[in-house]
Amino acid sequence: MKKTTYLVQGALIAAIYVVLAFVFAPISYGPMQIRIAEILTVLPYLTPAAIPGVFVGCLIANLYSDAGMLDVIFGSLATLIAAILTYYMPKRWLAPLPPVLVNVVIIPLVLYFALELPYWLSVAGVLVGQIIACYGLGYPLLLVLDRYKLLQK
Repeated sequence: MKKTTYLVQGALIAAIYVVLAFVFAPISYGPMQIRIAEILTVLPYLTPAAIPGVFVGCLIANLYSDAGMLDVIFGSLATLIAAILTYYMPKRWLAPLPPVLVNVVIIPLVLYFALELPYWLSVAGVLVGQIIACYGLGYPLLLVLDRYKLLQK
């Protein structure tokens, strides 16, 4: 992939992530969150440019989180780890799994330590929200993009 294409794709993905997080801000943060921007976390399956794209987008979006620097650091790292794992998924239907699992492990801890929110309530809220965003919305997006070869590894 050419460097320019890589940079442009990554920047666009980051920008779209930030816009989606802000437009849907009331449901993007907190213990019962459905971060619509997480639909983009399936994109590393199709293009490596999505790895820095979703990471930077998440980092910027987390600057506005009530969980503060813990979310900026650990929430963004969770997205980076999930994006890398998604890139290496062997089957398309597995692409949404890393963002679900990584976020359900890390984000409830961030919410617990930063906002003193009940841990298990946060686990349940993040799990449901990630399943909705990644499998309910992200997987259909992945199918469409893959079918029409709109992004390529």
